[in-house]
Amino acid sequence: MPKFDYKAVDDYGRYYKGTLEAKTFHQAMEELKGKGLWILELIDQSKSLLRKELKFGGGPKVKTEHFTVFCRQLATLYKSGINLVEAVRVLSEQTESKEFRKILTSVSEEMARGTQFSAAAAHYPTVFTGIFINMIRAGEASGNLDEMLTRLAIFYEKEYYTKQKVKSAMVYPAIMGVVTVIVVIILMTFVVPRLVGNFATMGLELPLPTRIVIAVSDWMKQFWYVVMMFLLVPSFLLRMLKKHPKGVYGLDYIKLKLPVFGKLWHKQSLSRFSRTFCSLFAAAIPMLQMMSIVSTVVGNEVIAKLIRDSREGLRAGNSIAEPFKNSWLFPPMVVQMLQVGERTGALDTMLEKVAEFYEADVDAMADRLKALLEPIMILILAVIVGGIVLAVMLPSFKLMENMGG
Repeated sequence: MPKFDYKAVDDYGRYYKGTLEAKTFHQAMEELKGKGLWILELIDQSKSLLRKELKFGGGPKVKTEHFTVFCRQLATLYKSGINLVEAVRVLSEQTESKEFRKILTSVSEEMARGTQFSAAAAHYPTVFTGIFINMIRAGEASGNLDEMLTRLAIFYEKEYYTKQKVKSAMVYPAIMGVVTVIVVIILMTFVVPRLVGNFATMGLELPLPTRIVIAVSDWMKQFWYVVMMFLLVPSFLLRMLKKHPKGVYGLDYIKLKLPVFGKLWHKQSLSRFSRTFCSLFAAAIPMLQMMSIVSTVVGNEVIAKLIRDSREGLRAGNSIAEPFKNSWLFPPMVVQMLQVGERTGALDTMLEKVAEFYEADVDAMADRLKALLEPIMILILAVIVGGIVLAVMLPSFKLMENMGG
């Protein structure tokens, strides 16, 4: 009998992980739902290649922009009165992604056989996230699927736009950093030795900057493997750290404490928290289970741990905002909006305002960073490369002075 690996939470927010045996994927889902569990991930072990891809974060390759467009188009088609099965089938034919086309075709075929959309989508946990599946399931149960689809479309559009803004602020310095390293390596290992070799044969007394550059060049040529290790080891160490919970927590803590970029990542996580929370709250997802889902999408383990820890207070009947009051991770404005939302019963409205505020703040901050970093990175590259070139050219100036004298 096939075995299925699952991750799920109950209505009290308790996390479950394990393996169960069932004849079909659908039967495995029904068994977990019968135990009162909300499924976060369900994987068929018999599909070994797929399982390996999902386990290591590969899975089906669907770009965020394709999925975002799909959500908006699906909400529009369904709201206009088109049958959900037909809407998914139509969208499978017009998506640009071949992988996504296969997935949507499979989902529409399964829905045509009587399977609910949430159950069919749950076969592909790396494409249809826990937020998507749980909100669709809530819409199917309450009969307001059109509203849930619209909320999902807005959610993914906002998330995609915010991610793109942050990415645009990060890409330029990353590219310039790589270019700087490549240019320096080429100069020091190929250009410098050829140019200074002529000066050495003339018996000139080389200036100090030139001698330093030659010494560094000789060292890089002799110990090139150390240079390679210096470039590759940090990447290897980061991958190793990311495999351990404590390593991920430490890296995310450092990210939040970094100057400038730390604030950007912090605000992005807060916008994700607010946007996800208000979407799930509007879908009437149980509070403890909702906190479990929110903790998986904020994108920072330090904040996620605080959210998970807050569930204990909720179980004891405390306020949602109570655990966040004394934490530097949640600014007073967010805490106050949570308190107002609890008192008025409009948590989704309050947190939507918080999400809009931080999304606009991230947008503006990303633009400012991009405008500021471009000239700084160009200046750094110019100083490094110009310094090397000047050090190499100094003997030429001295030789011209001697010839002129």
